[in-house]
Amino acid sequence: MYILERKQRVAASMEQVWAFLQNPANLDRITPEDLRFHIVSDIPAIMHNGLIIEYRITIPLMGTHTWVTEIKHIRPGHSFVDEQRLGPYRFWYHYHEIRQEGDMVLLIDKVMYQPPFGVFGLLLHRLYIRRTLDRIFRYREVQLHNYLSISSSKPHPVDK
Repeated sequence: MYILERKQRVAASMEQVWAFLQNPANLDRITPEDLRFHIVSDIPAIMHNGLIIEYRITIPLMGTHTWVTEIKHIRPGHSFVDEQRLGPYRFWYHYHEIRQEGDMVLLIDKVMYQPPFGVFGLLLHRLYIRRTLDRIFRYREVQLHNYLSISSSKPHPVDK
């Protein structure tokens, strides 16, 4: 099992950040274009516990995959989880949290995941999967800053 943790500060209110995060359609806005991410299922404007979302995603070198996640453990205004039900990983559990820190909001992502393909997946993780996830989360950091920060200052990353 692997863990990926990212933290980022944005110059916005808790309400603005939560409003952005609770709309499942915004995931498309923060996903790199080369993944050709597309939500297939009908989705509401505001997520709810038990919401099942089906996506299509193209992972370079690995092809196009159906990815189905369930939204769960929502603490309105604070946190939620998206957990893979079907997809490219053997296991995927993504915890999202926001916290007020002075005049900034801290966004926390913690992903616990297990690559597919057994022993081959461990090698694939070392050579490709981790780098791809790091690239995706760097892209998200920039996009979240662009959509959420009130000022036009540089992103406010936080070390892991």
